[in-house]
Amino acid sequence: MCGAKAGGPDASGVKAGETTIQGSVTRDGEPVTGYVRLLDATGEFTAEVPTSATGQFRFYAAEGTWTVRALVPGGTADRSVVARQGGLTEVSIAV
Repeated sequence: MCGAKAGGPDASGVKAGETTIQGSVTRDGEPVTGYVRLLDATGEFTAEVPTSATGQFRFYAAEGTWTVRALVPGGTADRSVVARQGGLTEVSIAV
């Protein structure tokens, strides 16, 4: 899957020194499975991962401003995030 562990995104799995964007996708408080896309500052597609069974996802990205787009049955939702070099950016997406 995407590298996130059951029970919530776990920072212990994050690679040291990597710029990481991770989080979960929910609907009405419940996890949703589907896909999550990473779009750069110009809106260009960069990467896509499936969510885990608990709605979790993780990307290793460059520093900068990104759009994280959840694509799940019945809807989509975008979140803008700013990733810092070597940092962990947490994102919660409700659709």
